[in-house]
Amino acid sequence: MDTLETRDLRYFIAVAEELHFGRAAERLGMAQPPLSRAIQQLERRLGVSLLKRNRRGVALTVAGETLLHEGRAALDATTAAARRTRRAGGADDPGGPRHRLVLAVKAGASHELLHKLLDAFAAEPDATEIEVLPSGTCEQGEMLRDGRADVALMHTPFNSLTGFDNEELMTEGQIAILPAGHPLAARKTLSLADVGDIPDLPLARWSRDGTYPPGPGPEIHDQTQLAQLIALGRTVAVFPDSARAWLWAEHTAVPLADAPPVVTHIAWPAHSRSLALAGLIRTATRL
Repeated sequence: MDTLETRDLRYFIAVAEELHFGRAAERLGMAQPPLSRAIQQLERRLGVSLLKRNRRGVALTVAGETLLHEGRAALDATTAAARRTRRAGGADDPGGPRHRLVLAVKAGASHELLHKLLDAFAAEPDATEIEVLPSGTCEQGEMLRDGRADVALMHTPFNSLTGFDNEELMTEGQIAILPAGHPLAARKTLSLADVGDIPDLPLARWSRDGTYPPGPGPEIHDQTQLAQLIALGRTVAVFPDSARAWLWAEHTAVPLADAPPVVTHIAWPAHSRSLALAGLIRTATRL
């Protein structure tokens, strides 16, 4: 059979991520024997081995690695369909919640562009309500895939645009944001090597795909925390030049002479057929 149910995928993904039937069963809130039987039935239906089982534990086969990757994408798609359908439901019910578009943005980036976009779209006849959803450095793509967002402002080279349609909106340089009293804050420009090797000021670390990169810098959860830690002299951060809009008096921005330019794109799922989204894209490209 070529048809998979979402339950099959949830069961398999839990086992594939945990690589342990007991932990996967606990995560799913079920007993281990029926989970083991469900995975065996799935392997028989597909005609392949998904897992290597031995006394030391469980490992993925090549087929298992493929189903893990494809299964995650499929579950994201079904979740996204449910979320977007609920948001669109307001258009059919005058007494219900209004239909809206959710726009994911990187906290603190493209501040002026975002203001212009929201103001210009609000002035359009019959404009749909826009809910702005701040996110971490690289979370916008995941939000588009799982339906938490309908559209996003994304930044290359930091974000991957694979799987999304997009339009380029602006290009800008990068800056280092330092405590105002730090000696390097008096420099006209800095290099990436300069900010990557400050003994008393380690680079802030943002989560990427749920994990933090290694390093001595603090783990950053939101923009307010980052701003506070920079002001206290605990960290330094690298941002697009447009981040100057949220700087405090205790911060100093210094241009990075050798950093690649940051390109802001408006991106959306390639399969989208939303007329409201199409209107927002048209407005964005006219800015």
